Amino acid sequence: MTTRALCDADIVFVDDDADLREANVQALQLAGLRATPFASAAGVLESLTPDFAGVVVTDVRMPGMNGIELFRAIRALDPDIPVVLISGHADIAMAVEAMSEGAYDFIAKPYAGPRLAETLRRALEKRALIIENRRLRAMATADEGAGALVGETPAMVRLRQTIHHLADVDVDVLVLGETGTGKEVVANLLHRLGRRRAKPFVALNCGALPETVIESELFGYEAGAFTGAQKRRIGRIEHSSGGTLFLDELESMPVSAQVKLLRVLEAREIAPLGSNELRPVDLRVVAATKVDLASPAARGEFRADLFYRLNVVTLRLPPLRERRRDVPLLFAHFLARAARKYGREMPKLDRSVERHLVENDWAGNVRELVHFAERVALGLGEAAPPIGATTGRPGQSLPDRLGTIEANLIREALEAHGGDVRATVEALGIPRKTFYDKLVRYGIERAAYEKER
Repeated sequence: MTTRALCDADIVFVDDDADLREANVQALQLAGLRATPFASAAGVLESLTPDFAGVVVTDVRMPGMNGIELFRAIRALDPDIPVVLISGHADIAMAVEAMSEGAYDFIAKPYAGPRLAETLRRALEKRALIIENRRLRAMATADEGAGALVGETPAMVRLRQTIHHLADVDVDVLVLGETGTGKEVVANLLHRLGRRRAKPFVALNCGALPETVIESELFGYEAGAFTGAQKRRIGRIEHSSGGTLFLDELESMPVSAQVKLLRVLEAREIAPLGSNELRPVDLRVVAATKVDLASPAARGEFRADLFYRLNVVTLRLPPLRERRRDVPLLFAHFLARAARKYGREMPKLDRSVERHLVENDWAGNVRELVHFAERVALGLGEAAPPIGATTGRPGQSLPDRLGTIEANLIREALEAHGGDVRATVEALGIPRKTFYDKLVRYGIERAAYEKER
C-alpha cells in the first residue's frame, strides 16, 4: 500500500483475518465510505503520515504488533488521528485502557455494520475539523504572525522554533528586545498558536499609565474601593484568566505594583482593591522589556525577585543591525503588504531605495522598516533626509529647530497613512489630543493628506 493510495482513503481497516477484513471493507464501501484494507500493523505504519485525513480501525488481537501497540504508534505520529479498536470479550479491558489514553472508540465483537459506519462518520467529522483548524492556524501564522519574525538568519529560525515549542506550555515568558523589534508580535504568536487562543489576549503597557492608575487596571476594584469607584471593575489580570496577559515595558512598572504582581504570580489568585476575597486565576504571563533586567545596573529599582519569577524562559529579539541579511526579505514582505493595503502596484526599486536598505542602521528596527516600506509603496520611496537636513533655517533656536523636525515627522506620518488620524497617531506614538494640539501649533491641515476615494 503506497502513501499516495492511502491519501485517497477515508478508513484504514486493519485485521489479519482475510475474510473478515474483506467483508468489513465491502460493508463500509456500501455505506459510502472509502476503506482500504491492511493485513498487518506494520503495513499501516509504513504508509501513514501526519496529514492523513481519515480514521484507522484495527482489531486488537493480531500477530506481531497488536492493535493496542498500533494505536500507541499512531498516537506518537499524530495524537489527533482517530483510532477505533475492535475487541473480543477478552480484550475489552485493554480497549478501555486505550480509550483512557486517547483512542476514539472501541466496538466489541460481534457488531452490526451500521454501528461501525456511524462511529466512523463521527470520527471523520472530528478529523476534518482538526485538519481545517490546522490549515487556518498555518494561514494565520503565515499572514499575521510573519511581520517582525520574517527572516532566515539562525537567530530568527531558532526564535520561531522556540515560539512553536512554548506555545502550548503554561510557562511565563520574558521577551527582551529594543523598541520596534516585534515583542508584541511574539506575545501574540505565543497566544494564538497555543491552546489558550480561545480565551482573551490582554495587553497592558506598564509605561503608559501613571502609578495611581496601573494598580486598578491590573487588579481591578470593588464599588466604593476609592473615591470615584462607583461600580465594580474587573482588572486586566482577572480578565486574562485562561488566556494570556501581556505586560509591555515591564521595567516601567511602579514598585508598589511589582510587589502585588509577584504575590499574584506565586499564588495564582487575586484580591481586587477594596476586597478581601481571593479569586483564583488561570494565568499565563508574557512580559516584554527593552532593558536587560538580568543586569543589576540596568534593573535599577525593578525588584530582583519579580524578575527571577518571570524569567522562567527568556526570548531575545535581535535588532535589525544584528541581522542585516534579513533586511531585504523583511522589506519585500512589508512592501507587498503595504501595496495590498493601499491598493497599489508593486513598485520597481531604484538605486536610492536599495542603497538605503543596505546603508541605514535601522535604529527604529522593524517598525522603522515598515514605515519605509509604506512610503515606497506610496511612491515616496526616497529615504528620509538625515536629521541635520530638516533642522530649518540657520540661526534658528534649538526649540524652533526641534519644532521643524517634529512638524516634518508629523507631515510624513500623515502622508504615509493618507491622513488617517488613528493610524497616524499610532505611528507617531502620541495621544490623540497631543496630535491635534500639534496640528494647530504647526498649522498643518490634516484633510490635505486624505486620499481620494
